[in-house]
This record gives sequence, structure tokens and C-alpha cells, in this order.
Amino acid sequence: MKIILKKYDYLCDAAADIRSSVFVDEQGFKNEFDNIDNKAIHLVLYINNMPAAVCRYFYDNLRRDIFHIGRVAVMKEFRGMKIGEKIMQAAEAEIKKDGGKFILLSAQARVREFYNKIGYIQEGEEYYDEHCPHVKMKKSIE
Repeated sequence: MKIILKKYDYLCDAAADIRSSVFVDEQGFKNEFDNIDNKAIHLVLYINNMPAAVCRYFYDNLRRDIFHIGRVAVMKEFRGMKIGEKIMQAAEAEIKKDGGKFILLSAQARVREFYNKIGYIQEGEEYYDEHCPHVKMKKSIE
């Protein structure tokens, strides 16, 4: 299995296609794309030259050592292969290179345990984004 990670400073077609497939087609989110896409770095993980996973990250408006990760998605045919962990590790490594010390994210509540296993801690109560319960989570990468 050949795994390649590519970093884009724009929303490339592969990233948009994965997000559309997972968040719009599978999960029914209507407002998947936003103006954050214009300022975020997008990581796409390819397996055997096929786009398998995506995430985006960007620095916080108030502090340059805080970054946000979002829109983490793995194509259905690549789930169960620890691809989500691989793309998160790659994002964390890139953020650390860029001077990041803390990462914030908003996770769907149903995948909270995935983020707990890789070191993220829930902050606050569940809230709804569109039709889905979410939780805010944080991790220190110092």
C-alpha cells in the first residue's frame, strides 16, 4: 500500500470531493464549504494514488500558537485502516512546524472517542451544528 500526503494552500478538487462525499452525501450537511476554506491549509492523504482522507487547519485569529483542525473525513472504503489517525498525526506535525502549541477542534459527538484516543480532551458541553451534536476538544502539542 503506497501512502502519500499532499499539502495544499487552497481547497483542491480531491479535498472538496472527499468532503462532499462524506459530509454532504453520507451525513446530509448542507453548509459544508465556508470562507475558512480560503485561508486554511488542506491535507489530502492518498492511498495507491486514490484520495482517501482530508483535513484542514488554520491558525487562531488571536494567538499564533493556537491552531484549529477541522473537516476531517475518510472515504468509506478506507475506514478501519487507521487513516484518520494518520492524517491527524500529519496535521499535528505540520502545525508543530508552524509554531503551534495547542490545537482546537469541533468534533461530531459520535466520534469523540476517536479524538480521546489520540489525546484530545473535551471542553464544555455538547452543542448542535446543523442537525448534529458536536463537542469542542483541545490538545497540547508542546
